[in-house]
Amino acid sequence: MNIYESAEDYLEAILMIQDRKGVVHSIDIAEELNFSKASVSIAMKKFRENGYISMEKNGEITLLAPGREIAERIYERHRILTSLFEKLGVSKEIAAKDACKVEHDLSPETFDALKKYEQSI
Repeated sequence: MNIYESAEDYLEAILMIQDRKGVVHSIDIAEELNFSKASVSIAMKKFRENGYISMEKNGEITLLAPGREIAERIYERHRILTSLFEKLGVSKEIAAKDACKVEHDLSPETFDALKKYEQSI
């Protein structure tokens, strides 16, 4: 399964919700991303089939190692980019929105350089 931007957004959302609430259900993801329940259901089926998540009978969603790895990478990018943009004077809301747009497309080399720079200021 190729991981595209929307898939990364789903996995990142699962991680963020899990950090906040401890437990994740499809409805939480739909609300977080402003997606339909049907879209989330289709995505969760694909993630489950490809070994990125597990789903309990009660609907609880858990990231498996491959899904967690992607989610943590994207979430780290989001946090670092948001922080950097805010330090540049961008409002918190716009910084977070712009970080979402940029986090998927940066090369590892560029992100590592931005991360080092952000930590130095």
